[in-house]
Amino acid sequence: MQGTRSRFLTVMITLGMAFFYIPMILLVIYSFNYSRIVPVWGGWSTRWYEVLFFESPEVWAAVRLSLQIAFVNATCAVIIGTLAALAMVRFGRFRGRTLFGGMLVAPLVMPEVITGISLLVLFITLQQLVGWPAERGFTTITIAHITFSLAYVAITVQARLTGMGQDLEEAASDLGAKPFKVLTAITIPRLTPALVSGWLLAFTLSLDDLVIASFVTGPGANTLPILIFSRIRLGLRPDINALATIIILVVAVCVAIAALIMYRQHKRDLRDEQLAERGGG
Repeated sequence: MQGTRSRFLTVMITLGMAFFYIPMILLVIYSFNYSRIVPVWGGWSTRWYEVLFFESPEVWAAVRLSLQIAFVNATCAVIIGTLAALAMVRFGRFRGRTLFGGMLVAPLVMPEVITGISLLVLFITLQQLVGWPAERGFTTITIAHITFSLAYVAITVQARLTGMGQDLEEAASDLGAKPFKVLTAITIPRLTPALVSGWLLAFTLSLDDLVIASFVTGPGANTLPILIFSRIRLGLRPDINALATIIILVVAVCVAIAALIMYRQHKRDLRDEQLAERGGG
């Protein structure tokens, strides 16, 4: 019975992994396809990588814009989301806490179309009232991305704060450390895995967003998902496969780096806990 169950789980996991990764593998393979027609195999070639690097300036303009937006979005989302999580976990009960918590997680369940329309109406109203923003583009897309990304960061950091306890923070306070010193010397370093995870999650969500960005962008401010979507409607060129392959490689490297950071932080936390237990004993 145990062997049958183990084989069943192995088969299901294998099928799940195949369902997820086979399309990516096919995309990488077809990025080396010589044929201009994506599904028709014309032999191995790096032709479309050359086209991508030397004949597709609009693609790289979209990549630069998407990366700039994603970086600013992820950084701001981590700062604001971390402060929100600290307020929810470390500040105890305060007036409006329930409302604040509900508003914090609302972007997680709100349909993207509704979020996009509401932000578009907001920006149009602000432009009519105060003349800002003068045009929709980098700034409006970044603000829109921060509004939903910080919710993911806050949930990630909040879970970490809830699970790691306050023993070391209370000990530092008892020894005379100021609250800001406790925050920067103890709390933030222990939150590193959650902060890194939240930053990468916000960065990825920004790069991946199409619906909200399409509402709050303007002429000449095409992010990479918007550019790819517009090309699909007119006929997808194989150089997009080459670009997607490069993105997969970059993401894989970033995930590996994040996993290494989290593993080292976990080992450091275990060592600190062992030292604390020995000191207490």
